[in-house]
Amino acid sequence: QVQLVESGGGLVQSGGSLNLSCAGSGRISSVTVMGWYRQAPGKQRDFVALITSGGRATYADSVKGRFTISRDNAGNSVYLQMNSLTPEDTAVYYCHAITAGRIYWGQGTQVTVSS
Repeated sequence: QVQLVESGGGLVQSGGSLNLSCAGSGRISSVTVMGWYRQAPGKQRDFVALITSGGRATYADSVKGRFTISRDNAGNSVYLQMNSLTPEDTAVYYCHAITAGRIYWGQGTQVTVSS
């Protein structure tokens, strides 16, 4: 089992920044990929970014150049630095972790961007 706990969400004005954190525990050494999805009210959960255990990052087109994903050296935590936020970034942000054959999710953290 892998447990994930997100933090760092909140309310920010358009153009502002937030840094989300996701702390993993449990069988975290078996995790190969960690990343973030988001879900806006009434919409499906969408991919935001991921990073592999080797440090390779992938981003959704909508956040490229504005968001940066990183992972700590121990591989236990993943971070999402979000810059130049717009109201369209308002959503619940979910951390996820992938092991061989299973995806784990955190409980989510709310990000609200006011215009």
